[in-house]
Amino acid sequence: MTLGEGNTPLIRSRNIGKLLGLEELYFKLENLNPTGSYKDRFAALAVGNLLMRKAKFFLATSSGNTGAALAAYGAASDIRCFLSVVDGAPVGKVEQMGIYGADIFMIKNFGISRTVTENVMRTLQDLAKQSGTNVEISAYCYSPIGMAGVETIAFEIAEALAQVRHVFVPAGGGGLTLAIIKGFEKWRKLHAGFNKPSVFCVQPDGNNTIAGALEADRSLIKGLAKSTTTISGLQVPNILDGNSIISKARSGKVKGALVPDAAVYECQQQLAQLEGIYCEPAGAVALTGLKKALSTGGIRRKDKIVCLVTGHGFKDPRSASRIFSGDACRYFNKAIESIAHVKNSISDIKNFV
Repeated sequence: MTLGEGNTPLIRSRNIGKLLGLEELYFKLENLNPTGSYKDRFAALAVGNLLMRKAKFFLATSSGNTGAALAAYGAASDIRCFLSVVDGAPVGKVEQMGIYGADIFMIKNFGISRTVTENVMRTLQDLAKQSGTNVEISAYCYSPIGMAGVETIAFEIAEALAQVRHVFVPAGGGGLTLAIIKGFEKWRKLHAGFNKPSVFCVQPDGNNTIAGALEADRSLIKGLAKSTTTISGLQVPNILDGNSIISKARSGKVKGALVPDAAVYECQQQLAQLEGIYCEPAGAVALTGLKKALSTGGIRRKDKIVCLVTGHGFKDPRSASRIFSGDACRYFNKAIESIAHVKNSISDIKNFV
């Protein structure tokens, strides 16, 4: 089952790399998948498996991107999709799910409270078992078949950059981080001489379930009573794939970085205005983690570095107001009613410049 996902561009930084003193910084543009996020790789295999089993419907949970991807691939496969959506998911993402025809249920405190989240997931699993279908959640502990599709990101990076040294990955429940780790492990088995890069699991401070433990070299992690980050898509108070990542960290190639929300929004703006890359806030988390890693050392100027850009900016229109405000929309807000106003506006712009 495919809608053309994968083989996304890996582009070299034009400006941010120079500002950071890096010679080879690259961005993997997963925001250019069919529905605007890397979750299309997950949906392709998850829905493909359902199609093979002749399923009539399936259940899923989502903060936005997984739901949009599953709804689209379900529509193309004529399999009905029922989505339990995180409380407060961005309207752009919810509307996208609805456009594809999914049945959507936003559940109070789901994705925010660990207790509510665990209860919802347990109930959905029981319902799916009774109905002979699946609950598709983008985590290995729930949907390993779908997550295998996400590993192809690592394959594409390894094929394009044989000597990649560091890959920065945004994390909520950790599924994407684990997929990148597993992908590089599989690539190494098939390609002798390939050196696995270090993988940085980057999380917002308000959802510190994995990255903090990696930073402190702890072997045990705990879920949160409540996620407090404002970064949509990374509000996952439950551990999910976190312990599997901690286990992989024993190889010394898995590291963590905790970053504040404010720094993420700043990087979102820089990606747009310095690189021409419009991503949602979660898509800027990897770059934010890179900046933190640079401040602590261990990364060299000549290292080949990749930051994943995971979702398109149109996914979260509310975040755009943080960028397109103040002087940026000074002239946008002027009503231009005649050529005289146009001339005056041009004169104002010349003076402004």
